[in-house]
Amino acid sequence: MFQFFNKKKYLVDYLDGFIDIHNHLLPGIDDGAKTVDDSIALIKALAELGITHFVATPHIMSNYYPNTKETINASLTELKNALLQNDLKEISIEASAEHMIDDNFENLLENDGVMPMKKSYLLVEMSYLQPPINFDEAIVKTASKRFFPILAHPERYGFLHHRKKRYQEYKDNGILFQMNLLSLSEYYGKEVPKMALELLDNGLIDFVASDIHNMNQLNALKKITLSKKMVDQVLPLINNSIQNFY
Repeated sequence: MFQFFNKKKYLVDYLDGFIDIHNHLLPGIDDGAKTVDDSIALIKALAELGITHFVATPHIMSNYYPNTKETINASLTELKNALLQNDLKEISIEASAEHMIDDNFENLLENDGVMPMKKSYLLVEMSYLQPPINFDEAIVKTASKRFFPILAHPERYGFLHHRKKRYQEYKDNGILFQMNLLSLSEYYGKEVPKMALELLDNGLIDFVASDIHNMNQLNALKKITLSKKMVDQVLPLINNSIQNFY
């Protein structure tokens, strides 16, 4: 008799009308969609879940994906043309970027090379292995340029799992947190969902997003189930993302 009350819900059932502010849907410029056909297939599958608004965030990473406003906007134009050709007129997509805080990040800030989202939010990331030496200074400079830094997937930085006080320090310094929806499963390993739930319990997450790169990840997203407690925690974050970025 208790199974009814403990019944879990599928995460995707709560994503109708969601705006996805972190994904790798733009074709051919990073480790996400490789071709326009890949992009269209992913967008169609996401649209079936009720997600039709996107902020594409390809990597800007000097040693691996040295994207610029020009390369990103060219890919965006190519994708928008393909959306029209496929009669996907209900899809809204714009471009920002996921900025790696590396030795070139501050140079990009100084020379207007970053790509913020609306309301001057700037999505940033760092290495999963260790924090960059210039992290604190980079965040200060980000704020000095009147951008609000959003740290992508804080739950995935393994070195922080043993330095949990840093999470609150980051928040106290004005850094916003965006959690990956896939982190609610063991897709990235067993430790990531533990950290994600701890950050949720502590009220430290501000936004959620898919960080979708490929169809395998999308299929994994469809399988995620949530307890009632998790629904109560995640649904306000879904709504907060919608309210801030539509």
